[in-house]
Amino acid sequence: MRSRIFMSMLTGVALLAGLLLGAGSASAAPPSPHASSRASVTPPAEFGTDWHDPVTAAPPVARPHARSCEVTLAETQFRDFTPYRGTYTPPSGCGDHWSKVVLSLHGKVHGRQFDRLGYLHVGGVEILRTSTPEPSPDGIEWSVEKDVTRYSETFRQSRDVEMLIGNVVDDTYTGVIDVKATLTFYPGPAAHVPDRVLTLQDGTLTTPRNTERITAEVYATGSGGGCEEFWYLTVPDPAPYSCKAAGGPYREVQITVDGRLAGIAAPFPTVWTGGWSNPFLWYVIPGPRAFDVKPITYDLTPFAGILNDGRPHRIGVSVVGAPADQPGWSTPVNVLVWQDAKGARVTGKLTSLRAGSPVGSPVYTPGPENLLRTEGGHRLTVQGYVDTSHGRVTTTVGRTLANTSDHRWTDGENSDRLDATWTDDETVTVRGHGPARTTHTRRTYTMDGSTTIGTDGRLRTVLTLGDRAAVLETGGGRRAVRSRFDDTYTGDAAYTTNVPREQRHAVATTSERYRLDGTAGCYDRRLTTVQGVVTEDRDGC
Repeated sequence: MRSRIFMSMLTGVALLAGLLLGAGSASAAPPSPHASSRASVTPPAEFGTDWHDPVTAAPPVARPHARSCEVTLAETQFRDFTPYRGTYTPPSGCGDHWSKVVLSLHGKVHGRQFDRLGYLHVGGVEILRTSTPEPSPDGIEWSVEKDVTRYSETFRQSRDVEMLIGNVVDDTYTGVIDVKATLTFYPGPAAHVPDRVLTLQDGTLTTPRNTERITAEVYATGSGGGCEEFWYLTVPDPAPYSCKAAGGPYREVQITVDGRLAGIAAPFPTVWTGGWSNPFLWYVIPGPRAFDVKPITYDLTPFAGILNDGRPHRIGVSVVGAPADQPGWSTPVNVLVWQDAKGARVTGKLTSLRAGSPVGSPVYTPGPENLLRTEGGHRLTVQGYVDTSHGRVTTTVGRTLANTSDHRWTDGENSDRLDATWTDDETVTVRGHGPARTTHTRRTYTMDGSTTIGTDGRLRTVLTLGDRAAVLETGGGRRAVRSRFDDTYTGDAAYTTNVPREQRHAVATTSERYRLDGTAGCYDRRLTTVQGVVTEDRDGC
């Protein structure tokens, strides 16, 4: 019997037809000034034919209090797998340098439809990877915001635009996805934006010869309409489960330069809006990152001395643990480059590369409740220097990954539980003239949930998801800079399976709390919904 958790039809026919999912911060409306009145709303006894439009607790993108210019990137409908193609033209009246550039996506859909995946490219650069909510029969609208200032170099000249949200519309799945994507430009100088934004050409990269800093973004997403959408639940033989992978659930996203390991990272365990067999969990509050897939960022500066020789170098991305014979991972790459403004040529050398082997050790214990216990991890340290017009600069990047999970299920998978934690610790130290500067980032992802089906056909899912990070910057003669965020989703939803929609008697209580604090200030918002009605919208700062 197929695991109930795997009933998400996120991509379904879409990814079988070749659509692979395509950072920054997604946001919803600011905290409601009417939070207290919302808390007094009496929700219905069960879901009806309509519910609140999707909303998240994440902070809106901060915008300057200044004049702005808006450019429409795409305004179209998606009924199939035909990409929208158009042309981007830079804004007039706002110059060619901007203190902030904000991407806004507004969508609407009604009827019946699965969750779908999408991307938006400008000049081949991926500026958004997203998914859609599942609609109510009466229709919903939703919005996503993202700070895309770091792609400013891409926006300074006319470029081709390509957007796709693969969709299927027929007599059963009637939802046509209607979207509009815009860029809003705020004139003025922006600090620390890259000088160039590059994409790979046939898997190779050629950087400017005066590059002094380089990072790669990889929009790594497990999907594919099959088991890699739920990679964190896969099991090896001989465990009796519907989704298999020889090494179990351990996954790691690696990037290489000319075949040498250059970076490692833990993928985020995204849950889409049909996931865990229960769309009622996600109708109003999506899981973290579901509408705005954040890229994994790798600091490749230790390799700048190699990459700056004027020749193309092969850049590879792979997912450790993913079965070679299965589709399901998309890994598009953007490369951000900072150049030496006073030097035509930057030379350097990779001085050290120390890496162990990735370890994923699943242990299967059979019983009335089967158990797969997994521990995995990996460690990598790379160091290199560049000789710039302002002296020699040495960059050391260290990254340590760890994953633990307990997966329990019964025969027939009518009870299926997972408790998992991933950590991704990264330290970047830069030494040149003056004190060393160090940035330490600790990322933690958690998933604790269960799906059960009773003898009466009643399916219940209880789930908590966590997306957390803490950043500490020290040195350089500056005061330490700290920041921390915690995005936690919780949900409890039930409905009767194998009956028409009007007989499901679906109920759900969901909530999200997003907290952000540090030397820059505080943000704290809590949302709660019951049967699709927002009953709490509270600002905690």
